[in-house]
Amino acid sequence: MSVTNAISSVIIVGAILAAGPSEVDFGSAIGAVAVGLAAINVAGGFLVTKRMLEMFKKKTRRRNKAEKK
Repeated sequence: MSVTNAISSVIIVGAILAAGPSEVDFGSAIGAVAVGLAAINVAGGFLVTKRMLEMFKKKTRRRNKAEKK
């Protein structure tokens, strides 16, 4: 999962470079859209990775009051 997040971050850098020129043309508009979509992709990738890592954590059991006595 982290590899896909890294690829998306490279896409963001490329899209920022494409959207960067001072004159607005078709390429800069597409670059701006690519920045937004890739940012959403990176954020979603980190959320999915976090949920997957939580699946492998040890679960602790809570004791009942009756078990403590």
